Order: sequence, then C-alpha cells, then structure tokens
Amino acid sequence: MEVEPIRDPGKIAEIKKFLEQKRRDKLLFVMGINMALRIGDLLSLSVGDVLDGEGRISRIISLREQKTGKSKRLPINMSVRNALTNYLMERAGCSPAEPLFLSQKGGTLSRSQAWRILKEAGKSVGLENIGTHSLRKTFGYHVYKKSGGDLGLVQKLMNHAESRVTLRYIGIDGEKLDSTYMDLNL
Repeated sequence: MEVEPIRDPGKIAEIKKFLEQKRRDKLLFVMGINMALRIGDLLSLSVGDVLDGEGRISRIISLREQKTGKSKRLPINMSVRNALTNYLMERAGCSPAEPLFLSQKGGTLSRSQAWRILKEAGKSVGLENIGTHSLRKTFGYHVYKKSGGDLGLVQKLMNHAESRVTLRYIGIDGEKLDSTYMDLNL
C-alpha cells in the first residue's frame, strides 16, 4: 500500500502536538515535512551536520543524497530550527560525530523505528496510511499548493528527473489535472 501526503495542515499541527514530549520524534517529523529528505538521508545526519563551526545551529545543511548522488543544499527554516533547538538541549555536550537521530540503545535510529514512530503519530490523529515517505510527500504536496501549482518548482526541490514522478509523490492524479483544465475556460 502506497503512503499518502498529509494534506490537512490541522492534522500536521495535531501530530506535532502529539510528539511534543518526544523531542527526537518531533524533530524527525518536522525535518521530514520541511526538508523533503528521503528517510535514509534524514537518518544519516549527524549532530555536526546541523551545527556551524561555532556549535550553533547552521543556517544551511549540505549533503549528498544517497539514492541519487546529487548534492542538496537545504536552508533550515524556523520550524526546523525550533525543533532542533529543543532536541539538542537534551543532548548538550554530545559529539558532533554522533547520529542526530539517536536510538534508545545509542546507535542511529533505524528505518523501522522511524516508521513505527510516524505510524503511531498518524494513528493518534486518525491517519492510517502514513509512513516515512509521507514526510517527503507532504512537503511536495504543500509546496505545490502554496506555489499555485508550480510543478517545476516542486520537481526541482525534490531532485526529481521527471514531472510524472513528482505528480505521483504529491498525490495529484489525472482526474484532478483534467478537472483543472476543464474549469479554467479563459
């Protein structure tokens, strides 16, 4: 079963509230929906990847995507900055080499652990079809809506080679596209 983007901003706010006391999990969610990273790239971040040379939260994260090998430069917006600040307060004194998303046992949080966290958060607000890829899809969907349907922008931000992949990601199907053309009537 393919996961869906979280289309309702109210549900996003409810999930954030549900995760409020679990700062690592909230950071996972907030970074995922605000940065469009694939889960493998998100989980591979170290503490040092989000800090500048003086130990403050960086303005930009730079990385090479595992899947595509493409370089990606990601500004850290205020939502991510706030979640990072809250989470890193709990981790004061940690090494920059440590995983950003630390598991209970001290290693890197696994994909399956991340999936369980997000699945539980989704269920808490009545969303059943949510998984780790929902974060990336949610980003794409909301950028598409906020940009007035600029598919090229979404495609570029997500490093997709083809627009049809981007359309699938954001959950815009042929019926919606057809109705848009039919309703335009200039």
